[in-house]
Amino acid sequence: MSLLPAPTPVHASRGDALTDFVAHAQLMLDPATPESVRRDAEPRLLAQLPTLQALGVFELFIIRDPALRALVHDELQAQRTCAA
Repeated sequence: MSLLPAPTPVHASRGDALTDFVAHAQLMLDPATPESVRRDAEPRLLAQLPTLQALGVFELFIIRDPALRALVHDELQAQRTCAA
């Protein structure tokens, strides 16, 4: 018997900001995703930014897609401006 907890499946509803961000980013970047789904995914992706920023994710990882990187950068800048 293992003393370690059983791993939680990724698809479980845990409110995991990183998982939500990645899932919505993948939807937004997939050319087969309908435009209406992309429009729904964008605010959900952006809603995760404060948590990911607080965790230091953007100091550790670079978003490779230029358009998504610019979207995230612009939103983080806007959030900093509103907080100031």
